[in-house]
Amino acid sequence: MSENLIPLERLTDLHTGHSRLMGLDLGTKTIGIAISDSRLKVATARTTLTRRKFTLDVEELVRLAGREEVFAFVLGLPLNMDGSEGRRAQSTRSFARNMTRHTDLPVVLWDERLSTYAADQAMIEADMSRKKRAEKIDAVAAAIILQGALDQLQAG
Repeated sequence: MSENLIPLERLTDLHTGHSRLMGLDLGTKTIGIAISDSRLKVATARTTLTRRKFTLDVEELVRLAGREEVFAFVLGLPLNMDGSEGRRAQSTRSFARNMTRHTDLPVVLWDERLSTYAADQAMIEADMSRKKRAEKIDAVAAAIILQGALDQLQAG
């Protein structure tokens, strides 16, 4: 496996027409997962993976990617509000680099500033209970991250 961190623009060339993208919101305890449609227009929150060990987590993500016909991962990069990178962003970059050693699927890093906040606000507006929000926040944040990348792809 090779290091396969790529810019977002390359995804258009790699898309086969029926394959999809997987969005990931990487947390310390969980990984939120979202999947795009095959036209790369709409992101849908799917599930939350409880983190165990890195290798087990990546194996599960790759297994799910195969089942969902995913051709690349879009991993949220938690930048600070001023655009600088803190420890969480460095940890995410490390996860992405290590992930590319376990799969041939490319990984794109996408600015995720405010994605969790936006996910929480959307669920509050949908009148979702605090307990339900806690269960779904990471997957919804992954969908917001992925939708941002999809919107950018559509804009060209």
